[in-house]
Amino acid sequence: MYRRCLGCLVALVGLAALAVAGGSTALAQTATPGRPLAPGILRVITAEPLEAETLTKPIPLTELLASLEGLEWTPNFSPKSETLVEMSKAIVLRRDIWNLEFAFKPLRRIWVDMPQPTGKMQRKHLYYMVYRVKNNGSDLAPKPIKDETFEHITYGTERVNKDGLTFLPQFVLSGKVLEDGVYKDREYLDRILPYATAAIADRENIASKLHNTVEIVKVRVPLSDDRNDRSVWGVVTWEDLDPRMHYFSIYIQGLTNAYKFADAPQFTKGSPPGQGRKFAYKTLQLNFRRTGDTLFEHEEELIYGIRLEKNPVEQVKILRHYGLKEPLDHQWLYR
Repeated sequence: MYRRCLGCLVALVGLAALAVAGGSTALAQTATPGRPLAPGILRVITAEPLEAETLTKPIPLTELLASLEGLEWTPNFSPKSETLVEMSKAIVLRRDIWNLEFAFKPLRRIWVDMPQPTGKMQRKHLYYMVYRVKNNGSDLAPKPIKDETFEHITYGTERVNKDGLTFLPQFVLSGKVLEDGVYKDREYLDRILPYATAAIADRENIASKLHNTVEIVKVRVPLSDDRNDRSVWGVVTWEDLDPRMHYFSIYIQGLTNAYKFADAPQFTKGSPPGQGRKFAYKTLQLNFRRTGDTLFEHEEELIYGIRLEKNPVEQVKILRHYGLKEPLDHQWLYR
């Protein structure tokens, strides 16, 4: 009897161990299986690389020209255009351009209890957007083309695949609020809210970790192909938005390294290089509108896209809120 009980106990212990091991394995497999997304729920914005983005048209190197003294001369056996001073007056700067595909779920709201400096919790109404960045490759790089006949080199572009890209995001939610008959600008940077991120992850049940805008910087976005989707998922959150804002846009930088710059009209000798230079970065603009009033806010009011009006005068007024001349749900611009 004792041996039988002892054997049963050993068997039960073994079964328990297997159950625990199996349970932990099952938990690991089913912890984030994710809920399949309904067709059309994810809006995909494809990257739009342009050949012109791989170069800066001939510009003068203002820093160098301001510092050159006594170097102006006319050579005897070569064209003057090949002197340092002349070449510095028209320089073409070339660079590789990479891009990430951006996809996002509908803009939503959530109530979250947030800790305050006083140690108490405060229930806050947050805006958030779950998004995905994907590296499809097909980036652009300058390609030198040598003309053997005239010993001259021209440039074209070629497609390259860059693996392990870094997404350095900046999200700005910008809109206008009517105050005393005048529309005034409102801009909100995203907030890092760990409590909200956890609540959003539970609600959305995405089959991947949702990175906030600080965490996602540390994640390299690997190259995806037809067989393997190696997308990286993130979430962006905003708080304390003005409920009177009905037309607004979300500006996203970091999806590409394309940029433009303009030098200051004058550059003083001895000044640091690049002083007065202003950069504008290629930015994705997503346009939204909100219906309803300020008393009862709910996420069904948040609509992606431009409201269309039959009255052309009213349509122009609406487009002016977004800085547009035609109704576009999204656009690429430099800002």
